[in-house]
Order: sequence, then structure tokens, then C-alpha cells
Amino acid sequence: MASSQDDRRNSDSGANLIDPANSDDHPGTAITINVYDLLPPGKLATVFWTFGVGLLHTGVAINDKEYAFGGHDRKGVSGVYWMKPKQEPPGATFRTGFVHTYVSLSADEIHKILIDVSHEFQGTSYNVLTRNCNHFTAYLCEKLTGKPTPKWINRAAAIGVALPCVVPQAWVKPPECEEEDQLNPEDFDEEEDSEWDDRFDDRFELDDSDPEDHKRQSNAGSSSVKGNTGVHSQREKTSTRSRKSTDEAGRPLPESERAELNKTLEMG
Repeated sequence: MASSQDDRRNSDSGANLIDPANSDDHPGTAITINVYDLLPPGKLATVFWTFGVGLLHTGVAINDKEYAFGGHDRKGVSGVYWMKPKQEPPGATFRTGFVHTYVSLSADEIHKILIDVSHEFQGTSYNVLTRNCNHFTAYLCEKLTGKPTPKWINRAAAIGVALPCVVPQAWVKPPECEEEDQLNPEDFDEEEDSEWDDRFDDRFELDDSDPEDHKRQSNAGSSSVKGNTGVHSQREKTSTRSRKSTDEAGRPLPESERAELNKTLEMG
């Protein structure tokens, strides 16, 4: 069912489920959109994906690099970074990839567009609902191809702006509403409600606590960290993602939506 759903979505958008490597009949460069699911694998994720309202991360693959947008706290630095195509961000699962279209632009022309777009998407401007990785994907693809991206890749954010009560409370502070009006896992599966419990928050590295509490706890525990500098140094070497924990509006920022600081476009 998932496969047919993917076919229908991409057929509706004019996209092609084609391997970019097999492009003999399509002169030019393939602009490929890779889609990742941010929900933990399970029935809830399947339901959301099937109805086209999943919490998704996307990147734009061009040749041997995939470009995405993430948040960080460095002013004047782009949030656009690159990675290997189909490399899953932390907490994300690869869902599908499709060729949006082919372009006859030269490598220099593509590079110029990437640089121009990277200036538009500063890491400090990242907003989970109104300026996220999917907004970047849509903007870059339109600049490269003149074609809009399928709307379903960012539908969850659009719903979150219009109806904050039906998205995860950790992602957006909802207006006052009745408890029974909020989306609960019981609406999908009465037997397995663990898909929306602590594992959900762990997946996104989110919690409902006050960020200031974390800051105070961090300062209070600084002396204990000194005894474990070897462990922390090793972690810093293996992770180059920003440690910024909130977006520009103060909403919790999932690790998957934090920029790779050593791979931002301006750093080559």
C-alpha cells in the first residue's frame, strides 16, 4: 500500500520514481528529493504517512551531494549543509526518493543558485513550522527547475500553523483547547500507546522542561563534567551537528533539524 501511495503522490506532482544514475534518456542533471520520516517506525507513523500528514525531513540531492537546511545559533552563517545522498539524519528513517525533474544547467550555474539560496536560509532563522527543511527544499527546487514541489512533503507544518492542537505539543505551544480535542495515540491504536510516549520524545531529543532549567542544571553540574572530559571530547569529535536546542521561536529543535556545522555550504 505504501508503494502505491508513493506512486500516486509522485504521479500527482509530476515527479518520477527514477534512479538518477540511469538517466541516459534524460539529458541534464537530476534534481532528486529524498524524504525521511521523523516519527518512530510503527503503526502511528504508517497511518500518518498513508494519509500524507507525516512529520518529514527532506533534502535535495544533486549528483553526489544532498543539501538540507537546519538550525544553529551562529549569526551570519547559512543553515544549508550537505551530506551523502540518503544519509539518514539522527532519529529519521528514509522513506522514499524521487526525481523532481532534470535541468540543463551547468555546474557553475547550479553552484551559484545554491550559494544564493544558502544566503537566504540562515541557520538562526530556522522555524519548525514556518521556515523548516521542507521550505528550503521547495525554494531550492523552484529556483533550480521552476517547478513547485509536491505539497504533501510539508503538510504537517501547514497543519501545525492552522491547527496547533493536532501536532505534537513538544513541537508547538498550542492555544488553549480541550484535552479531548488533541491528537492522542489512542485515536489510532488502543493496544499500543507506547509509540507516543517517552520513546517519541527520545527520538526527537525533546522534553517539556524549561530550557532555562537545563541551563541552570548545566552550570551547576559543570564540575562533574570535568572528570569526564575524555567522553565528552570523543562525542564532540563524532558529532558536528549544532547543539542548539530551540528554533528562532523558542520551540524545541529535533536533532535531525540541526545543521551540520562543518558542512555548511559556505565552508565548502
